[in-house]
Amino acid sequence: MRLLFLAVLRPHTGNAVTAERVRDHLEAAGHECLLKDAFDFESPSEIADLIAAEKLEAALALHLYRGGRLLQGHRIPFGIIFGGTDLNEDANHREKKEVMGRVLQEARFAVAFTESMREMAQTQWVDPVFTREVKARVKRAAGVRLMGEMRREDLHAALKNCFALVNSSVSEGMSAAILEAMDLEVPVLARNIPGNAALVKHGVTGLLFADPQEFVQLAKRLIRDPALERDMVAQGREYVRRHNSWQVERETYQQLVGKLERCAED
Repeated sequence: MRLLFLAVLRPHTGNAVTAERVRDHLEAAGHECLLKDAFDFESPSEIADLIAAEKLEAALALHLYRGGRLLQGHRIPFGIIFGGTDLNEDANHREKKEVMGRVLQEARFAVAFTESMREMAQTQWVDPVFTREVKARVKRAAGVRLMGEMRREDLHAALKNCFALVNSSVSEGMSAAILEAMDLEVPVLARNIPGNAALVKHGVTGLLFADPQEFVQLAKRLIRDPALERDMVAQGREYVRRHNSWQVERETYQQLVGKLERCAED
């Protein structure tokens, strides 16, 4: 089946890495997957022209608002994959939320990376400003260095040389950085927000902090307790193996796209 896949493809970002991985899953099952950057299109009519020109039979979008809204009203069936921005940011804007609700009504399936994301989506239906704030704070913080996007191989090499990964995000869907650190056997300290808590069990697969003071306390505890570090690293790696298996993810997406294929044939 010839499949259109819309995603935000800025290089070396979690979205781009996820999109490439999903495309690989689908092509391994024999589908032809045309991956396109959602930001290259301004309206559904442009997508309609692409569908006709490329003889596409079904579609998939990463993010309801950024990609899913472009797939509405076409003759081909489509599915969507929730992104953290959908639930943590765009759902707070009335107009965007209404658009995403309509996308969900038309989609044949929806994928949420974690149970908490699924629950948030059910509750809600059934980013430049933030970036500037972060950069400004980093400039004022002693001993903190802001790095740009890195190739995955370089990022993993740097991560393996670190004592721990710190995720201080105030908004997360499913943090690829946390999962990568667990897989690389690097201890994780993460802010206690729903997206992070869905992946990190405090004291078992990592440590969760609520504020800067608790972060300092937990970081000191981790430094003083090598046994805790060894246990969390082992449990984290096992969590990734059991719950974020590359093979299971591949099989799941292949099964879901099989549903689109059957819909296209009907």
